[in-house]
Amino acid sequence: MTAPTSAKTITGNNVGSRGADQGPEGAARKANPLVTDQGTTTIADVVVEKVAGLAAREVQGVHDLGGNTARALGALRERIPGASASTGQGVTVEVGETQAAVDLQIVVEYGVAIAEVARVVRRNVITAIEQMTGLEVVEVNINVNDVYIPGDDDEPDTGTGRVQ
Repeated sequence: MTAPTSAKTITGNNVGSRGADQGPEGAARKANPLVTDQGTTTIADVVVEKVAGLAAREVQGVHDLGGNTARALGALRERIPGASASTGQGVTVEVGETQAAVDLQIVVEYGVAIAEVARVVRRNVITAIEQMTGLEVVEVNINVNDVYIPGDDDEPDTGTGRVQ
């Protein structure tokens, strides 16, 4: 099994050179339930994005996913009647035939141990994707791009100055 690298190209049955599928020469490949003698199952990127997004949001200490722009657009989307927030916000995936790689952008709550939250998020995302899709997750990169401080998002009181 080779160590994951930062290459992000999808080739053949795996994701770039990240893959555990690319073991030493002569090593047998791990059996995959998605590729059988009776046919092949393909899983769309958006499916893996949603699974990863939901799994990351389940972790205590994760306030939100996405960068500032994505979160601002998500807040606007929530105000539109009938629209729903995107579960794939802040999640980028690359999916091959048997492997997947995930990049997450998260906002953590103030006071949590960021390294511990990242470890739990990584484990939860890997477990969810592998159990639900049968894909092997070769890496989960986490970018913590903000810290949520309660009270920062509160709208200021714009009263008229009159006593009510």
